[in-house]
Amino acid sequence: MHTGMRGIFALAAMSIFVGISAPAHADSLTVKTEQGKVHGKLIHDGAVRAFLGLPYAAPPVGELRWKAPEPPAKWREVREATQYGARCMQGQEFDDMVFQDSGPSEDCLYLNIFTPADATPDSKLPVMFWIHGGGYRGGSASEPRHNGDFLPGKGVVLVTINYRLGVFGFLALPSLATESGGATGNYGLMDMVAALQWVKANIAGFGGDPGNVTIFGESAGSMAVSTLMAVSAAQGLFQRAIGESGGAMSLGAPDTPSLLQREARNQAWVTRALGASTLAKLRALPAEKILAAADAKGALRFSTVIDGKLLTEPVAVTYAAGRQAHVPMLAGWNRDEQFALADGMTVAKWKAYAEQKFGDRAEGFLAVYPGDTDAQAARSAIDYDSDSFIAFATWKWVEAQAKTSNRPVYRYHFDLAAPPSKFHPGSYAFHSDDIEYVFGTLDTRPGADWRPEDRKLSDEIMDYWTNFAKTGYPNGAGLPDWPDFAQTGLVLQLDSAITFTPDTAKPRYEFLLKGMPPRRPD
Repeated sequence: MHTGMRGIFALAAMSIFVGISAPAHADSLTVKTEQGKVHGKLIHDGAVRAFLGLPYAAPPVGELRWKAPEPPAKWREVREATQYGARCMQGQEFDDMVFQDSGPSEDCLYLNIFTPADATPDSKLPVMFWIHGGGYRGGSASEPRHNGDFLPGKGVVLVTINYRLGVFGFLALPSLATESGGATGNYGLMDMVAALQWVKANIAGFGGDPGNVTIFGESAGSMAVSTLMAVSAAQGLFQRAIGESGGAMSLGAPDTPSLLQREARNQAWVTRALGASTLAKLRALPAEKILAAADAKGALRFSTVIDGKLLTEPVAVTYAAGRQAHVPMLAGWNRDEQFALADGMTVAKWKAYAEQKFGDRAEGFLAVYPGDTDAQAARSAIDYDSDSFIAFATWKWVEAQAKTSNRPVYRYHFDLAAPPSKFHPGSYAFHSDDIEYVFGTLDTRPGADWRPEDRKLSDEIMDYWTNFAKTGYPNGAGLPDWPDFAQTGLVLQLDSAITFTPDTAKPRYEFLLKGMPPRRPD
């Protein structure tokens, strides 16, 4: 994640200990919300006010486990908002995730607000609402790479949120459906909607415009953005959308399992792994026992479901019918989302792989993922690995929005290969590589020796993203003019020099539309 652990601890220390030291800002560090007053701190040499660990919903514990989020309790005294709230229950899912919170807990429905130090309730700054990635099973708003030291300097208010993950966020059971009147699962998505509602009600006090909110996220966070655009309860709570490497349309409709299918699989797992015969007994189990069972080898993966209430149909169907949010959109993915398949690849190995995976379609596969030399086979292996993992799903989302929304769509491709770092080899633009560029937090990636072109590209990306949040149009002074993909078919190439190209990968995705090898069921 960024230039040595020293970079992380320096940023964390700055965020924690720079604060109420400037008397001129003392009054602005206390803001009134619907629940009560909160007191934040100054970070980034006093340029940004940070309000951390604000509850946007009641703790989802005890009887509230696996229920829609309830409103947070009110308080009388001024609440200190200088430390991150706990991250949601999870194991050690990803080695490169570093956290600044106190640890995992079910009591985790908190958000953080970063706003320019001089912003007032009359400022009406655009709001950028970040949804972290992690496969719907890991991650937190407290990761240093999501720190809000820099984006507010571009004239925006940044909000970062936690949401329930894994078995706690997406378990669907018949008993839960009966209890709630027919719907179950999607608690993590409900959390996101509740956080957006909280922002609409409270963000003005922090200098934000509740009528100008951009939702953005990476990986599972980007999948969530594409899904929220199809959720009627979320429409109107945001006005723009940014997706980085993720979409909820991987294999075509139905792209999400039906409620009955999910309930049957989840119930069988609960009976086998937890032995809880009633919902009351299941809620009485320690969270750690449930998490251990969910993390065991061969356990189910928990994610979104067509529950009949929040999600009433496959996301792809919503977009095809034009029922999604018609908002300007900016989206794309990285050049090397996955690259393990390329290790030791040769012409002979690639041809054998094609025949094994695609059978009588192998010739068509090799036409779009060629392997005439070992080097070409290795590149095609990276392309296919990346496409089947996440790029194809993002492409489908972009195409669907461009066809049915009648709003601008800006598509990018992140090409700049990262320098080596603690958790990642060099020479790849890997999955999640873009995050620190977007937030300006390059120096929180352990072990990375950044180059001038990295700093330059980060500043350009921050300008594009924040310009888009302000007006729905990413262009501005000093930036190459980014054309609307829906109108021109041109893709922005984010590299040491920004260029534009036609969609040369389209033949790959058109081939994959005809059918892909089956993925693991949810």
